[in-house]
Amino acid sequence: MDTYHWILETVLRSGTAQGFKVLPRRWVVERTFGWFNWCRRLSKDYEVLPATSEAMIQVAMIRLMLRRLV
Repeated sequence: MDTYHWILETVLRSGTAQGFKVLPRRWVVERTFGWFNWCRRLSKDYEVLPATSEAMIQVAMIRLMLRRLV
């Protein structure tokens, strides 16, 4: 976190909400995690080192971005 100076904000459901309510921008994160399941090595926790998992996530996102360019 200190390296990139990112600010993460947790979106919580309000206590007065009844039933289903769309939370802002949550679908973007859930959609991205869903895309990771298309990559075999990310569909299960095969990796031993966290650095290897991080590298596989970066490769998966590069693949997704390249596909959007074409």
